[in-house]
Amino acid sequence: MIGKWRVAYSGVVADDLFKALADPTRRTILDELAEKSGQTLFEICSRLSMKHQLSISRQGVSQHLAALEAAGLVETRREGRYKFHDLNTAPLRHIAERWPVRDTPGPEKSTS
Repeated sequence: MIGKWRVAYSGVVADDLFKALADPTRRTILDELAEKSGQTLFEICSRLSMKHQLSISRQGVSQHLAALEAAGLVETRREGRYKFHDLNTAPLRHIAERWPVRDTPGPEKSTS
């Protein structure tokens, strides 16, 4: 049986993570959440428009946030009628742990 092999990290599928990170607008949203966590959709849209000159609809930003949330990179919480978005870097740490840096022996040097 031929199928698509997918690796999961703590319930998050690596394919979804890489797909989410592949989009430059999503990376910009993550940059904004890294700078100021706990933003509402309105705040994110405003920062994208004012700071990055991105003209994207609220619905478009909402769809990007949904993809980031599905990949585990964004967590949401509700307080009253507001929904706040926070950056979650745990999936990135899981990826980094997958390919640890190992010391490899270099060429032997002669002592002549």
